[in-house]
Amino acid sequence: MAAARGSSERQEWQNLVTFGSFSNMVPYSHPCICTLNQVKWYSANVQKEGQGSQTVRVEKVPSFDETAENIGAELKAPLIKQEPLQVRVKAVLKKREYGPKYTQNNFITGVRAINEFCLKSSDLEQLRKIRRRSPHEDTESFTVYLRSDVEAKSLEVWGSPEALAREKKLRKEAELEYRERLFRNQKILREYRDFLGNTKPRSRTTSVFFKGPGKVVMVAICINGLNCFFKFLAWIYTGSASMFSEAIHSLSDTCNQGLLALGISKSVQTPDPTHPYGFSNMRYIVSLISGVGIFMMGAGLSWYHGIMGLLNPQPMESLLWAYCILAGSLVSEGATLLVAVNELRRSARAKGMSFYKYVMESRDPSTNVILLEDTAAVLGVTIAATCMGLTSITGNPLYDSLGSLGVGTLLGVVSAFLIYTNTEALLGRSIQPEQVQRLTELLENDPSVRAIHDVKATDLGLGKVRFKAEVDFDGRVVTRSYLEKQDFDQMLQEIQQVKTPEELETFMLKHGENIIDTLGAEVDRLEKELKKRNPEVRHVDLEIL
Repeated sequence: MAAARGSSERQEWQNLVTFGSFSNMVPYSHPCICTLNQVKWYSANVQKEGQGSQTVRVEKVPSFDETAENIGAELKAPLIKQEPLQVRVKAVLKKREYGPKYTQNNFITGVRAINEFCLKSSDLEQLRKIRRRSPHEDTESFTVYLRSDVEAKSLEVWGSPEALAREKKLRKEAELEYRERLFRNQKILREYRDFLGNTKPRSRTTSVFFKGPGKVVMVAICINGLNCFFKFLAWIYTGSASMFSEAIHSLSDTCNQGLLALGISKSVQTPDPTHPYGFSNMRYIVSLISGVGIFMMGAGLSWYHGIMGLLNPQPMESLLWAYCILAGSLVSEGATLLVAVNELRRSARAKGMSFYKYVMESRDPSTNVILLEDTAAVLGVTIAATCMGLTSITGNPLYDSLGSLGVGTLLGVVSAFLIYTNTEALLGRSIQPEQVQRLTELLENDPSVRAIHDVKATDLGLGKVRFKAEVDFDGRVVTRSYLEKQDFDQMLQEIQQVKTPEELETFMLKHGENIIDTLGAEVDRLEKELKKRNPEVRHVDLEIL
């Protein structure tokens, strides 16, 4: 019985290994263990030997116990060790959206906080105070406050934005009323001084007329005023067209020199918030007006009178007095011309320029006008005397009318030159290329500067220069200058304590802001160096590229 059962089991096993696989005999929980390369297959080879006969050859099949032992050993074998997956996540700082208006980190001065947010100085004492680098040359640093702190304090004091707006409106009305009262008081004070006399010392405006261009202008006003008076008397006595032209010429010179005196007094005024760069261009403005006045009054009337003399010639009386007045005018105008020439030579020598170049570029517009007007006056007197002499010799009044036209043409040329040179100056004229090169080299030789671009150096008048340039700074040198002032041991400790992205952000923001402050200090240092080595440079604008 047992033998029959064993034979039956071996037959079933042989059928399984012949026509199937071991997958049915492996527990389901381990399907990945029994793979095809781990199973030995046994099959019967059938060969045909003739028609109707087959030879069957059966290979040796291991016993059931051997196969079971092999499968058990394979089941006990350890599973394949798999390496754990490592995924590196990149730390990215989240981008902040600030919106179109962000003032939380803005600084505000104490004066602005009091004026704009209606606070008191005692209110500011409770806020955080921050020392910042001063933008002014006379102070190293000053105190500012966070705008967010000031806004919160104003809401705490006034309760609501509406109440703060009402208080601002009331204070604005009070300020306007105060200005009106101040204007009335100043007017009353001027009237009081005019009545009792002003015992204060001479102001700076008055002192400018005792030296330099102011002195030249005052001398020219006095001399041309006397010449104008006597020339009109001579014209009334003789009726000469040339004398009339000379009288008009002296009158226009006197009026124009009065304008120049006004421009000189205005040009020395102290800059104010409305005119931060001062009033030095007033000299060019009044010189331009003077050129237009010479053209309209002097040249226009001289041409008109000369043309009328050609159309309607009139006999003239004795010209003796006219000759005497012209001779006196020649001497006086020559003296004024000499004063103007000496002043221009002195100024040109101080600037290191030739006399001709200094005059052509209109570096001193007031003295330039005096020079050209007196030169025209001397030539005009010569033309008038020559034409009047021809009229006396020939008895033909047409020569006198031609002299009037000649004086008018001379005045037209002078006025055209004044209009052109002063217009060029008002448009913003560059300084000498040698000066620009010297200023540029001073910046390029500094170790913190890599390159200089878009250099503009403009003459503001009165020897004042405005310099502007875009500067490419060397970030490594600026950073090194910051690190030289730091405690390296402390910085290393801070770096070692950085473990998270948030701590890294805090560290970078702290030192990044300090490096930006160092860059601003470098800009201030370069600006002071430029002004120190070049006193004519009054305004410096260095833009970081």
